[in-house]
Amino acid sequence: MLYQRSSALFKEAEQVIPGGVNSPVRAFKGVGGTPIFAKSAKGAYVFDEDDNKFIDYINSWGPMVLGHAYDPVIKAVIEKAKLGTSFGMPTEIETKIAELAVSMVPNIDKIRFVNSGTEACMSAVRLARGFTKKDKIIKFAGCYHGHSDSFLIAAGSGAVTFGTPNSPGVTKGTAKDTLLARYNDIDNVKELVEANKSEIACIIIEPVAGNMGCIPPKDNFLQKLRNLCDDNNILLIFDEVMTGFRLAKGGAQELYKVNADIVCFGKVIGGGLPVGAFAARNEIMNYLAPIGPVYQAGTLSGNPLAMAAGLAMLTELNNDKEVFNRLAEKTEYLHKGCADALKKNNITHTINRVGSMISIHFDKDEVVDFESAAKGNNDTFKAFFHGMLNEGVYIAPSAFETWFISDALTYKDIDDTIAAVDKVAKQL
Repeated sequence: MLYQRSSALFKEAEQVIPGGVNSPVRAFKGVGGTPIFAKSAKGAYVFDEDDNKFIDYINSWGPMVLGHAYDPVIKAVIEKAKLGTSFGMPTEIETKIAELAVSMVPNIDKIRFVNSGTEACMSAVRLARGFTKKDKIIKFAGCYHGHSDSFLIAAGSGAVTFGTPNSPGVTKGTAKDTLLARYNDIDNVKELVEANKSEIACIIIEPVAGNMGCIPPKDNFLQKLRNLCDDNNILLIFDEVMTGFRLAKGGAQELYKVNADIVCFGKVIGGGLPVGAFAARNEIMNYLAPIGPVYQAGTLSGNPLAMAAGLAMLTELNNDKEVFNRLAEKTEYLHKGCADALKKNNITHTINRVGSMISIHFDKDEVVDFESAAKGNNDTFKAFFHGMLNEGVYIAPSAFETWFISDALTYKDIDDTIAAVDKVAKQL
């Protein structure tokens, strides 16, 4: 494929935008080469500025669970825009989407909307600290909760791909209050809790990791975390920015039947527009301003366009009783086809999958945490990425990202993807 227009646009962007991108992973530094610039998208496909067509497995990093430019979402945004794009005042639609979200997700009474997943996780941790009156938090190596200072300690995804897992600008004072645990290792978490008795406000986790590839919790890990938090007066925060409204109507809480104290959302809840949210039971959420002492605010929070997109998306997911089964079945079909193609061509690999999240790791060992995921960040992955791109299949330009499946994908699209995997595997 030719990427002449994208290459020219990237050179122009580099003159006025740091690294030519507004989010580091997009720069292709993890895989080499020049990023392609999107021009449009519809359904399961994205089209670049050179008019190349790709089967899309990024789906805007997750929110396009029903496909790009989904008609009910687009219509809702257009109709709402005609009435004004922002008011800085409360609107009825904020209450409507809040009521719907609360009805879909177990164990939450109230929800507050913000503008991004980063903001949601940052606010959730502040709320946890204010509620518990404790300062320290535990996060997991490889889990990415946005670019707030507290979280840029061995972050996954963009931070690792870009080569700066511990960002300059994060103070020592902030870093000392963030304790780092190993994903899927409950004994390691217990050691941290024991060594920091009465100081830990919360444990924050991606219940299914998506920022070191897709990594599911093993051996009742989430339930063990829940028990540990209960025994030590620690709040458990699920970062469901990726998993919320994607793995099930009620997200990972519903899927694994484990209740978190605070849940963070993003991606799907905005229908593709910039939205985040955090939610909890009344006792915790009533600690927020203006009725409680923990301050949190946002001028554009609850923006009517974002609320309209999110309400349309959640309404579709709530009304379609089979959508999550279809997504899981398509992902299972993709998993089997890719595994067969790679095995047939003697390519060492491991595939992880949960619901409509899946990732291929080019290493023989089981991938259960950041250390094992890092082994797959290798030359094989880079060659695989570019090979798939040339075959018209767009996957994440990073070994530390999950693929996201949309319901717009047909089985022909998946068969074409499997054929591409087979062809690229022969060349590896």
